[in-house]
Amino acid sequence: MVHDKDSYNRIFDNLYDGLYFVDTDRVITYWNKAAERLTGYKAEEVVGHSCSDNILMHVDVNGTSLCHGMCPLAMTMADGESRESEVYLHHKDGHRVPVSVRVSPMLDSGGEVIGGIELFSDISNVKYIETRMKELEEMAMMDNLTRLANRNYIEKEMSLRLEENKRYDVPFGIIFLDIDHFKKFNDTYGHDVGDLVLKYVAETLVKNSRPFDVIGRWGGEEFIGIMRNIEGEYLKIFADRLRMLIESSYIKQDENILQVTVSMGVTNVHIDDNIKSIIKRADNLLYKSKNNGRNRITMG
Repeated sequence: MVHDKDSYNRIFDNLYDGLYFVDTDRVITYWNKAAERLTGYKAEEVVGHSCSDNILMHVDVNGTSLCHGMCPLAMTMADGESRESEVYLHHKDGHRVPVSVRVSPMLDSGGEVIGGIELFSDISNVKYIETRMKELEEMAMMDNLTRLANRNYIEKEMSLRLEENKRYDVPFGIIFLDIDHFKKFNDTYGHDVGDLVLKYVAETLVKNSRPFDVIGRWGGEEFIGIMRNIEGEYLKIFADRLRMLIESSYIKQDENILQVTVSMGVTNVHIDDNIKSIIKRADNLLYKSKNNGRNRITMG
């Protein structure tokens, strides 16, 4: 029997997808190697803990926390029905990762539910992101801290998008965002912790954007997203989802949960725009968000 268990563990650990088991109290009893890779949490850090103990902390597309209510796994254990869903898990480094989850009940020989099984897959554009990072590094157009495109690259990309818009009428939008009260955060917790925040904000933006979007660090705590082939209300919805995912992300330092919010200026390209005009408009909209209470988007 020990041999069989070891064989199953080897199979589970070789899966590409994350896999974990919970008991009826949602305490984690098994955590495979892919789950470690996708979440940053080692098995010894999570086995024996509830999945809601600041570990995965799933949120849905609206930013609603699922771990303290009826998440897909809890619902499946309640009614015995398998489910599929797309949610955003919390990575140990702080950022949010979009995942596709499949959950099933774990049954005993009598058909009684004795736990649950969740299989989850990263649905961000991991391979594309890695390729782009390598290209940026080779061209010396990468921000060293966040590993995003730097200001030079953003300006070149924006110039290309403006030309594409003029020639072929391909729309694009700009999301200009700034971390709220970041100087105060740095003064309180130190620049090392501030750097960790910049990294998880960057990762959340990149992993939850599309392959043809470009996310870059404009400078300091400011980031810019160039969102291709999107306009109007769709751009606004997209930007607000990113804002929400950053708001629900966090890092843990000395038992403290540290979170930040961002303010955004969002705009679509205008027919007579140049780089300076579209950046200035997005920047003005950003500061309207700041002046109206922060942690919001202003579109114009």
